[in-house]
Amino acid sequence: MSFFEEKNPEMDRYLENHASSEPDILKKLRRETFQKTTQPHMISGYQQGRLLTMISKILNPEKILEIGTFTGYATLCLAEGLSDQGKIITLDVNEDLAYLPEKYFAESKFSHQIEFKIQDAKEFLRNSEEFFDLVFIDADKENYAEYFRLIKPRTKSGSVIMFDNVLWYGKVLEENPKQKSTQVIKQLNDLIAKDEDFENLILPLRDGVNFLRRK
Repeated sequence: MSFFEEKNPEMDRYLENHASSEPDILKKLRRETFQKTTQPHMISGYQQGRLLTMISKILNPEKILEIGTFTGYATLCLAEGLSDQGKIITLDVNEDLAYLPEKYFAESKFSHQIEFKIQDAKEFLRNSEEFFDLVFIDADKENYAEYFRLIKPRTKSGSVIMFDNVLWYGKVLEENPKQKSTQVIKQLNDLIAKDEDFENLILPLRDGVNFLRRK
């Protein structure tokens, strides 16, 4: 839940009631996430999920990278727009929770297009030679700036990158934040705004999504 939702939950409900419905598999996954995890608010959720799906369908990407799988909700949303021969690589380090996304990936019609890795994202990016059409990052905030530096060489003209939680419950407005995660998110937003290789916009959806397109 974001600070936007806390301020106006009625508006949030209105937005959900006037958006495209989510597939049944996502409804089941969202329900089980709230039943079986200790931090269910980490799921991308309804509104953001529909945004991810729409962007993926517009791009019709061949290669998607996701950093931060959690229970796989965003993964399945992104997979909806994959080209017929496309694939999505999704990375996480939480072995204890892996059974849940694996279960729903296997049930989905995109099972053959999803590659789920229990691997540190920095290690993966340092060793990868692949280029990605679409990248979604919703992981450890302390590494956001480093992820941006490592991801940039793995993108090409037209590639889209999305960083989640870039408003960080409004903490980005703090002039001298003490929290490391807040410091890094502010650093990330500054790096992106100054990088002439990208055009970007921060969408105030949920906790903020920094939406980038490589020129």
